[in-house]
Amino acid sequence: MSDSIITAVITSGLTLLGVLIANNKQAAVTETRIDELTREVREHNNFAKRMPVVEEQIKVINHRIGDLEEYHK
Repeated sequence: MSDSIITAVITSGLTLLGVLIANNKQAAVTETRIDELTREVREHNNFAKRMPVVEEQIKVINHRIGDLEEYHK
């Protein structure tokens, strides 16, 4: 084989190795981001479940305040 073919094969192999390593790191970053987004969505869903309870408590509090204001007039 000529020197240029050997050089091309070695360069191609090293390039492929570099691409595989970079792809593996990018996959790890993507997985971390997906995990973080999943956590945030679960947190948001939990918040959405609690909001009707808070709204009902606010209604009760407002009613009690209204009763107290009427009592003191």
